[in-house]
Amino acid sequence: MTDSIVFNAEIALKNLFEEYYNESVIKMVPITGSGSDRLYFRMHGEAFSCIGTFVRDSAEGRCFVRLAQDFLSLGRAVPKVFAVSDDFHSYLQEDLGDKSLFSSLNDEDVESLVKETLTRLVSLQKTPVDVWKYDTMNKDFCIRQILWDLNYFKYEYLKPKEVVYDEDRLEDDFERLALSLASVSDEFCGFMMRDCQSRNVMLTANGPIFIDFQGGRKGPSIYDAVSFLWQARAGFSDDFKMSMLDFYSSAYCDNDSEKKERMLSDLHEMVLFRTLQVLGAYGFRGLVQKKSHFLLSIPNALDNLSDLIYKGILDSYPELKKVAIAIVADKSLINEKSDGRLVVEIFSFSYKKEYPQDLSGNGGGFIFDCRALHNPGRYKEYKQLTGKDPEVIEFLERRGEVRAFLKGAWSLTDPAIERYITRGFTHILIGFGCTGGQHRSVYSAEQTATHIRQLFPEADVRLSHIEHP
Repeated sequence: MTDSIVFNAEIALKNLFEEYYNESVIKMVPITGSGSDRLYFRMHGEAFSCIGTFVRDSAEGRCFVRLAQDFLSLGRAVPKVFAVSDDFHSYLQEDLGDKSLFSSLNDEDVESLVKETLTRLVSLQKTPVDVWKYDTMNKDFCIRQILWDLNYFKYEYLKPKEVVYDEDRLEDDFERLALSLASVSDEFCGFMMRDCQSRNVMLTANGPIFIDFQGGRKGPSIYDAVSFLWQARAGFSDDFKMSMLDFYSSAYCDNDSEKKERMLSDLHEMVLFRTLQVLGAYGFRGLVQKKSHFLLSIPNALDNLSDLIYKGILDSYPELKKVAIAIVADKSLINEKSDGRLVVEIFSFSYKKEYPQDLSGNGGGFIFDCRALHNPGRYKEYKQLTGKDPEVIEFLERRGEVRAFLKGAWSLTDPAIERYITRGFTHILIGFGCTGGQHRSVYSAEQTATHIRQLFPEADVRLSHIEHP
């Protein structure tokens, strides 16, 4: 988002706030939104406060505002909209606080929170179609939309990962899956939020409230339940997912067991579709745009896909199954799970390539540039060696400068690690880069790992060499 767009958004929202509340804006704080191009601000005046939202697409703004008004008229769990600009680019909505359901998934009462959310989801989905059907910006769920999402997965995940496949056969599988999904009975279709997940549920004094439903449309209600329960980073166990799905379907079908059975008949294919759809989104936002939240979600989504392979859900789609097996086997995005200790991740890399991806979600740590050190790679006898070989180690240590370099680096990293352990932090990155990622950076990373293991035995030190493992 360019600075000029942000500036114009702030001006538009301030004008709307002052016009609606008849008071000046005293404080305006940006709120990070990881998955969209919308801009959010927490706005404060002398007596009033709210969330100001700016959208570049007026159709999106119009849709959110009108759907919110539709659902509020029947008491559904959505935020109040106080004011909207004539062009629908700016609107002021209720401040629901900062506590999302996602942030509470480890709470003891998570089951009751999930059940309450699912109960409210059923109420939202079963809102009579005539109330909201003219205010969506999307056509009803259909084969074309399904194929869009499946090809999103192909172009934004498979292509960036350079997966090899037969495109004609993969498209054949996509078409068969789309035909199956589009055949859901109208009996089980209602308002489909489209992105129903715990980050889009805010916990308030009045219970769970849904946000980000502007992409909603008429479609299979089970899609939202699957999106919610199979959310990659929610980490719900299989038993919990099936228990909550039973609770949801019972509420939706008024405890009619035959109706429940019909509703759940396409469950696994819907899980497959949602998994592929989110992998497409994670591919674009994570692999392409390098947003850490989405990169962190990929391993969990791949776990869901692996489970579907194991259960035989992909057996009817041979080329898609081949692709799924290939991407599940790709370990490049899988982080080891921590046992609760501080993870100190140390790595070497090449400045000729690019900075490695930080999958921790913490925004990195220390990066040290080794290129000012004398380079063994300039000499023929060292070209095939790395910073782990005795000859290179002797070359670097003989000059002495590398020791001063590392002493300076450690004077920064050691106090940080000590503080991180004291405060219960979970992750810190320490990187060493040189021209080829082969000699100086490898040596520095090796020495630093040994140093930290000796000094902080309570830390979980992980060492990797990106160019020369």
